[in-house]
Amino acid sequence: MNHVQGCAHGCKYPCYAFLLKKRFGQIKDYDSWLEPYLVSNTLELLDKEIPRLRDKIQSVQLCFTTDPFMQGYPEISAMSIAAMRKLNEAGIKCTTLTKGLLPIELAQLSPENEYGITLISLDETYREKMEPGAASYTERLAALRALHDAGCRTWVSIEPYPTPNMIEQDLNKILEAVAFTDRIIFGRTNYSKMANAYRRHKHFYNVCATEVITFCQEHGIDYHIKEKTITEE
Repeated sequence: MNHVQGCAHGCKYPCYAFLLKKRFGQIKDYDSWLEPYLVSNTLELLDKEIPRLRDKIQSVQLCFTTDPFMQGYPEISAMSIAAMRKLNEAGIKCTTLTKGLLPIELAQLSPENEYGITLISLDETYREKMEPGAASYTERLAALRALHDAGCRTWVSIEPYPTPNMIEQDLNKILEAVAFTDRIIFGRTNYSKMANAYRRHKHFYNVCATEVITFCQEHGIDYHIKEKTITEE
């Protein structure tokens, strides 16, 4: 469910959602992408779609091409919570993923929901460079931890994980920081000339994926390695 067009987080990986929207002519340029606007009749659309699709829906993810808890846009967060409440009342589970701050109010919704953050580093300098409009890593983790402590199911997306020529860092430190979560998803950086320029990028991601799998198995954490992250060298 994408009830917002655009995203003010301004990620420079590059952003797949922006590339997709631009390709199909829905966004003119990057500056337009950074000025998000809300689908104002989101709840009315759900009132029409839920009765028609309820039996076909296993869960609804917020979001795929935008962010449901965009930093600096409280009206987007409010609409996201209202939409999730409506879906939950119809017996539909929701999953969220954000680079903003997960509101503690989410703990009042269905216990079946799953709440996630993207976390590709712990280095704020790198975050400011690659995710300039997003919430800080520390704040993201704190909000996720608060929901975990409130009994909610939580998860982390470590994607797009950067190669060493983008930033030198210890993957294990990131894994330790999210060891309280129920699930970890790991994936490589795609659509990036810089990542592909790293001489042994295939070997690097194979090693990282193995580290994630081993860590999750040792800590009893569910995990998923994104397609094409593990490759033949």
